[in-house]
Amino acid sequence: MKILFLDQFSELGGAQQTLLDTVDAVQRNGWHAHVLLPGRGPLVEKLQSFGVPVGEISCGPYQAGNKTAADSLRFALDLKPQIRAIHAASAQNDFDLIYVNGPRLLPAAALASRGATPVVYHAHSHVYGMAARLVRWGIRRARATVIGCSNSVLEPLRRRAGVQRVHVVSNGVRDAGYHERAFGADGKWRIGVIGRIAPDKGQLEFAGAAAILSRELPGVRFVICGATQFGESSGYFDAVRQQARGLPIEFMPWQPDVGPVLGELDLLVVPSKREGMARIIVEAFSAGAPVVAFPAGGIPEVVEDGETGFLTRGFSIEALASRIREAIATPDELRRVASNARQAWARLYTISAYQKHITQLIEHLASPTEHETAVLQPHT
Repeated sequence: MKILFLDQFSELGGAQQTLLDTVDAVQRNGWHAHVLLPGRGPLVEKLQSFGVPVGEISCGPYQAGNKTAADSLRFALDLKPQIRAIHAASAQNDFDLIYVNGPRLLPAAALASRGATPVVYHAHSHVYGMAARLVRWGIRRARATVIGCSNSVLEPLRRRAGVQRVHVVSNGVRDAGYHERAFGADGKWRIGVIGRIAPDKGQLEFAGAAAILSRELPGVRFVICGATQFGESSGYFDAVRQQARGLPIEFMPWQPDVGPVLGELDLLVVPSKREGMARIIVEAFSAGAPVVAFPAGGIPEVVEDGETGFLTRGFSIEALASRIREAIATPDELRRVASNARQAWARLYTISAYQKHITQLIEHLASPTEHETAVLQPHT
């Protein structure tokens, strides 16, 4: 089987880590992967180290969040070169499946496939506004199957695009190295947030909660690990640093391997206000680092409050500080929750479970019989 993978970034975010895991599974199954990416970022280097052919496709850059008129014009100008790149790769390889890992290249894939090649759209996050309309159009045009990391990501597509062929495939991660923690036995706590630094990831709220807690609990230290990505402005990062001034907050650069960082934390905080699933949560599960999170998007599908983690009662700084305070006040509860979370990871979120699920699904979707049985409800 030959599969063409498309991704809108060549940097390494959560969706791109999942792409790497998918390509690795495809190769282990004896299938052929070919990838088209914009630019020459670290994702290109990773794929080439796997021996995967990587070609270039134009895609932006676009402003993060709400798009400008210049972004819309750039998107329109990118469309024809994108289609040409897909046609050129397809002419050489005769692909059995086009796998679109994110929304921006879905319209080009829908037009290039001409209904003859099955298309899969892997949804890692929620999309809004014009992007959402383009995704719904692309799904209908390609009669695409949609894979989502959570029901939260898929529900708007079921409701608004009339998509019947949808599959939830939870992110799976490698073992980040479990160990039991002392949880404040020496009067000290290390609490951190790990990930892309952007407004929807909530580092500003984390710094605000740290300001509240550091006045009450002098033994608590905080960590912000990450960097801006995908062409985002550094303005938000500057605001986070300003908020952190004078507080016991350590800044760490983006880490390709989060295991050692998680190993040093007593508590991982995920203050995301938009989230498809958050790989870092299940990485923390595997490492034995309890999680406190905002109940955003697909997070409550993963974190069972009081059992595998702790969810806040709202999205304010005060709600975040309160839930952190409650969690660290009960070390025995933290141990129980960390143990439950590790078991949940071993049962549901291992890399082997993800790769088995995704390859079985790809094999099913690439079969001619499956592609011929249409699967979209009429859109109203």
